[in-house]
Amino acid sequence: MEHNRTVDSPATVGLRGRCPRCGEGHLFKGFLSFRPSCEVCGLDFRFIDSADGPAFFVMSIVGIVVVALAMWVEFAYEPPMWVHALLWAPLSIVLSLLLVRPLKGMMAALQYSNKAAQGRFR
Repeated sequence: MEHNRTVDSPATVGLRGRCPRCGEGHLFKGFLSFRPSCEVCGLDFRFIDSADGPAFFVMSIVGIVVVALAMWVEFAYEPPMWVHALLWAPLSIVLSLLLVRPLKGMMAALQYSNKAAQGRFR
């Protein structure tokens, strides 16, 4: 089945968790597991291998945000350590859970649009 519809950018489609080819079908069947194929256009999702890419970006983004906020709070208010633990542990967990799925979808859509494949020696 060929779709002539213009698909949004790979980043937009991936962040929304949609099929990278048609932009309509769902990419995920659970929180982080990919569907076997798109229910709209039939694209086989077995090519997707995001590996540790999304986790790396989530750790980097969350780490920068949480450390910057923790330093600001420390220098401005000098709270006890239990306040830091109470503030930053839940924030780290919530931000990580909010970011991992959209970033995994974006990595899959970018992989499709750039025709990324495993590197091979000739």
